[in-house]
Amino acid sequence: MNILILGAGGREHTFAWKIAQSPLCNQLFVAPGNSGTSSIATNLNVSVVNFEGIKKQVLAHDINMVVVGPEDPLVNGIYDFFLNDPELHQVAVIGPQKAAAQLEGSKEFAKKFLWRHGIPTAAYESFTKDTLDKGYAFLESVNSPYVLKADGLAAGKGVLILTDINEAKQELKSMLVDSKFGAASTKVVIEEFLDGIELSCFVLTDGKNYKLLPTAKDYKRIGEGDTGLNTGGMGAISPVPFVDSALLTKIENRIVKPTVDGLVKDNLPYKGFIFIGLIVVENEPMVIEYNVRMGDPETEVVLPRLKTDLLEIFQAIDNECLNEIEIEIDPQTAVTVMLVSGGYPEAYDKEKEITGLENVKESIVFHAGATKADGKLVTNGGRVLTVTSLGDDFRSALESSYKSIENIKFEAMNYRTDIGFDL
Repeated sequence: MNILILGAGGREHTFAWKIAQSPLCNQLFVAPGNSGTSSIATNLNVSVVNFEGIKKQVLAHDINMVVVGPEDPLVNGIYDFFLNDPELHQVAVIGPQKAAAQLEGSKEFAKKFLWRHGIPTAAYESFTKDTLDKGYAFLESVNSPYVLKADGLAAGKGVLILTDINEAKQELKSMLVDSKFGAASTKVVIEEFLDGIELSCFVLTDGKNYKLLPTAKDYKRIGEGDTGLNTGGMGAISPVPFVDSALLTKIENRIVKPTVDGLVKDNLPYKGFIFIGLIVVENEPMVIEYNVRMGDPETEVVLPRLKTDLLEIFQAIDNECLNEIEIEIDPQTAVTVMLVSGGYPEAYDKEKEITGLENVKESIVFHAGATKADGKLVTNGGRVLTVTSLGDDFRSALESSYKSIENIKFEAMNYRTDIGFDL
């Protein structure tokens, strides 16, 4: 098969790395890709939301399957674009159709889905600028901290957790009236705050059947001890040590099964990954959010543990026979540590030369915000590289990653030295 992966980050490099190992893969393309994908696939200079441009590349390279990395093309309906085009409808797309992608595209849609299907989640109400006063009243009716979520896609930055009622009111006005997050915050969901420990659950579904992938836990804050600004993710660990068989059974029976059943009941066609953000409160799992694709950097710890051929799984998803596949997982722990540009997640410089990757022997380095320029490897984003290692437990795996990082250099490189501190 000829495969096209859409995206340009560490997640997509990890997909390319895994798919390139499959005997089913003939030619592999990534659009737009990065310096890491260029070493194992052919990068195509086309945006993930340029559907006509993607169509031209699919036809030119006789692509049989498109694996969608980020959420934007899914929420904007790339699956439907392929389905409704006579030249493309035979091409397999890994990802949900547009209606189902609203599970990530709209926080309100997701909350209504959760409540409709009896899936445990926080109490909530949603507001627009026309109901701002009702929003103020709702904030006064709930206890601090206050959770404000932009309804639409805000590149992972649309969630605020505030302790002061006046600040919460000011931020609500800023989101709704002053368009703090652009069109994403024309509607805001205010949620009850849940106090617990978070983790991520990953599910593969063909629309009827499902398979569980390993759990993972990521670390979002820029600073040690989970302090400072939110980022796209500074590191991740899989499996999550505190998830025992009893908790996993609760997650599957109370959350995963009702989610997949709910998609069928609501006629929401779905072939791909469901990323369920969970919080465990007094040993009871509850849903914080849905994402309709794999997470980043969670992909960099989940896929290295997958022993089954990923393309075989994707074929089974496309053919709606996922129940016939057995998924084998490496029992080792995987960890990844993200190397970021100085200043990230705020302003940062690009085009800083990266050196030392050839000296990394114990870990896999996945490229994220990195590119080639004048024959050199240089930074091209906030999150630059992610360093993944496997070990008998998360401590030994982390030790390998930190040892590998000592070899890598670029100006103002920053990373967290306490991934896994809370475990």
